[in-house]
Amino acid sequence: MAVANDVAVPGSAHTDRRPPGDGAPLDMTTSVFDLFSIGIGPSSSHTVGPMRAARRFLDDLEARGALASVASITVHLYGSLAATGRSHGTDTAILLALEGARPETVDVSATPARIARIREVGEIALPAATPIRFVEDEHLVFHRREQLPRHPNALRFVAAASSDTELLAATYYSIGGGFIVGDDPAPDGPGPEVPHPFSSGQELLEQCRGAGASIAEVMLANELAFRPYAEIGQRLLAIWQAMSDCIDRGMAAEGLLPGFLKVPRRARGLHEQLEARSARGDLDVMGWLNLFALAVSEENAAGGRVVTAPTNGAAGIVPAVLRYYVSTTAEAGEEAVIEFLLVAGAIARLCKAAASISGAEVGCQGEVGSACAMAAAAFCHVLGGDPAQVENAAEIAIEHHLGLTCDPVGGFVQVPCIERNAVAAVTAVTAARLALAGDGIHRVSLDQALATMRQTGADMKTKYKETSRGGLAVNVTAC
Repeated sequence: MAVANDVAVPGSAHTDRRPPGDGAPLDMTTSVFDLFSIGIGPSSSHTVGPMRAARRFLDDLEARGALASVASITVHLYGSLAATGRSHGTDTAILLALEGARPETVDVSATPARIARIREVGEIALPAATPIRFVEDEHLVFHRREQLPRHPNALRFVAAASSDTELLAATYYSIGGGFIVGDDPAPDGPGPEVPHPFSSGQELLEQCRGAGASIAEVMLANELAFRPYAEIGQRLLAIWQAMSDCIDRGMAAEGLLPGFLKVPRRARGLHEQLEARSARGDLDVMGWLNLFALAVSEENAAGGRVVTAPTNGAAGIVPAVLRYYVSTTAEAGEEAVIEFLLVAGAIARLCKAAASISGAEVGCQGEVGSACAMAAAAFCHVLGGDPAQVENAAEIAIEHHLGLTCDPVGGFVQVPCIERNAVAAVTAVTAARLALAGDGIHRVSLDQALATMRQTGADMKTKYKETSRGGLAVNVTAC
C-alpha cells in the first residue's frame, strides 16, 4: 500500500463544529488500535470500560503508595451502568479488575470459578496486597435512579483504610467502546503530529484529494506517526485473527445464553444448514453474513472474548462483512484485510467524535449504526470504491439507522441485539453496493448524517438509551 505522508495539509474549514457527545474534539492521537481492542463481552461500556476504570483506580492507589493500606473499596454505579449493570456483566467485570484482571488478557474460561470464590469467601485479593473484605450488597452499590451530569455511564470508587479514613476517591465515565475518562483527567502532553489531520468527513475527503490517496493510505500515514509499518500490519492482522477466532467459536458452540431469558444459540444450527445448502450449490450470501454476525454476537452475549468494533454490542458487524469478503474474494490477502480495518477505523473516529458510539448516550444508532457505517465504508473500499464512494457508503448506513433505540429485553445484550447485528451486516453490504453503483455525488453527507445522529440522540428519551425501561424491554415479558 502506498503511503501518502509528504503532502501539504490544507487548513481546517470546520472550526465551528459543535462538540461531540463525549465532550472532546476529534483527537488525532486516537489510534485505530484504541477503536479495535480485544476484550470480553457482553458490553464494552459495561464490562471493558469499568474494568479499565478499576485498573486505573488501583494504579493510582499504587502510585500514591496507598495500596497496602486499603481495607475497603466501595464502588458506586450510576445511570445505565446501574440500570443494566448486572445483566451486562458490570459486577463481574469490576470484581475481576479489582483482583488485577485486564480485559485484553483475562482468562474467560476461569471467570465463573473466580467469581464464585470471591462471592463465597467475601474477599477481594487486590494485586500485591492483603485480601480485603468485599460483600457485594455493601461494597457494590447500584444507584438505579441516579445519573451524573457528564455521562450516563458513571462509576465512583472510594478506598478507605481500616480507620475508615478515605485514601482515595475517583469518578470515571465509560463513554463507549471501552473508552474511559475521569472527572478531572490530567492533561496529556501533545501527541505526535500526524500528516493528515481531519475533523470531519469533508476534511477526510480533502486530505485524500490533496494527497492523491485513498482513505486507507491516509489512515496508514497517520498511524505511522505512532509506530512502524511492520507493527501496524502485525497488530491489525492479530485483531482480524481474534475476530475470525470469535466467529469460529460462535459457530461451534451450542446451548443457552446466560440469564433467565434462556435464549438458545442459533449460529451452530445455521452453519450446518448453510453447509448443506452449499453442497447442493445454493450459496445463500445473506445467510452466511447472518451466520458470521450471529456467531460473534452470541459469543459476546456469553461473555466471551470479542473485539470492540466499535463496541461489544455491535461487535458482530465488521467481522461478519470482513469474513464474508475474505471468504468470497480470491485476491483478499493480508493487505486487503489491513486496508479494510484502517478504513473502518477512520469512520469509527468520525462517529465517536461527531456523534457518539455509546448506546447509553444516543441509543443503538450510535453502536449498530456506527458499526454498520464502518463495515459499509470498508467493504466499499476493498471492492474498489474511491474515497467519495466510501464516504457515501458510510452515510447510507448511518442514515438508515437514525433513531434506533437501545432497549435490551431483561437488560441482556441478547434481544434484539444479536439479530440486530445480523441485519446490520446485510445493510452494510447493501450500502456499499449502492455507493459503488453511483459516482460518489450524493445529497446527504456523512457529516450531516452524524450531526443528525447526535441531535436525535439528544432528543431521545433516557428510557430508550440502554436502561431497559422502554421499548421492547417493557413490552416483552422477560421472565
